[in-house]
This record gives sequence, C-alpha cells and structure tokens, in this order.
Amino acid sequence: MTLEKFIKSIEEKIIPKDLTHILTALWYDGIGDWQKAHEITQNISTVQASEVHAYLHRKEGDNSNANYWYTKVGKKFCNKPIHEEWTDLVKKNL
Repeated sequence: MTLEKFIKSIEEKIIPKDLTHILTALWYDGIGDWQKAHEITQNISTVQASEVHAYLHRKEGDNSNANYWYTKVGKKFCNKPIHEEWTDLVKKNL
C-alpha cells in the first residue's frame, strides 16, 4: 500500500483489508474517529502504538498525556503541525 492509496481510502471511507492495528488506528483518525483510534492504540503495548497514542493525545490537546507517551518511547514532544505528524506516522507504518 502507498500513502496515496491510504489517503484515497480515507477520502472514500472504505477501510482497506489487512491493515495492521496501527494503520487501522491512523485510518480511523483520518476519517475523524479519534475515539476509535484511541481505543485501538491504548490496548497495544508496542513502540508504534505508543507513538500513535502520543500523537492522538497531542491532537486532542492533552499535551501532558501526550508528553508521557512520547517520553515512554524515547522521543521529545513533537512540535510539527499535526497533519505532518500523522503523515509521518502513516509512512513509517506502511
């Protein structure tokens, strides 16, 4: 899957088959379902899930919680525009 196909699936609101849990969470966030994306990531104990979890809390404006998750994976708080972080996470997990 390419980034372009992933974004097109969001625009069409047709979730691709065989997405990883991480990409599924990012897909739901992409269609505006933050809650579903959060539910997915909070139940996975991997670095990738923690990175997305941090992003989601930053997106909702809960910076202290976001910082906790960034720190947990050894990263500094992200200051990129939120859409750039989302794109970076998708690319990293494709």
